[in-house]
Amino acid sequence: MSTTSSPALTQQESFGKKLRNAVVGILFALVLLIPRVLHLRSNPRSWRLFCILLGIAGAALVVLPLGLGNNYAYALIGMVLFIAAILLPPAKPVMSADDKVRELGALVVVNGGQYRSRNSAAASVQLFVGAESISVLDSRFQSVLIIPVAEITSACAEESGTYWLVRVVWSDHTAEFSYSGIFAEHLARVALSTLRSVTRPSLPVIPQARAASA
Repeated sequence: MSTTSSPALTQQESFGKKLRNAVVGILFALVLLIPRVLHLRSNPRSWRLFCILLGIAGAALVVLPLGLGNNYAYALIGMVLFIAAILLPPAKPVMSADDKVRELGALVVVNGGQYRSRNSAAASVQLFVGAESISVLDSRFQSVLIIPVAEITSACAEESGTYWLVRVVWSDHTAEFSYSGIFAEHLARVALSTLRSVTRPSLPVIPQARAASA
């Protein structure tokens, strides 16, 4: 006894197969494009252009089935792309160390090791050393501490167990920056030397001896 599939069933299976293949293709393309998309997001202009092109491509896929009969797989994909272009968050500006140096007017940036304030856990910091202030920033370039250069009374480096500490004292405050690892001493001494380069008092001016009168 032979059976024949109806045209409607055959068309439904063909639609399901095309839709499945389209979804698999989109997922594979997204896996390949994710690193590039993340890189684009760091550039506001490129990210805006990408969203516009994505929206245009989605709208085109929605209109495309009008010329291809009842094939709605492309329309569904286009609708997803168009909605994604609308809902994608705007690009976030990425702050670099050079940008922060220009913003703060820092002269040099050195490794600050680990710094722990009274109200937070220890965090890796960098010291943006300027002529008037030393800005202590965390890995996200958020300000943790600001030390006025003119108020610094002492700065020293010392070994403490397996760590090296750089201690800075100003007014009624004290900040300690700890360094660990095989380069702990080197990093601590570099930080100390940099701090002292902006806090070292200027040499006194020695008046020239008057010429002996004849």
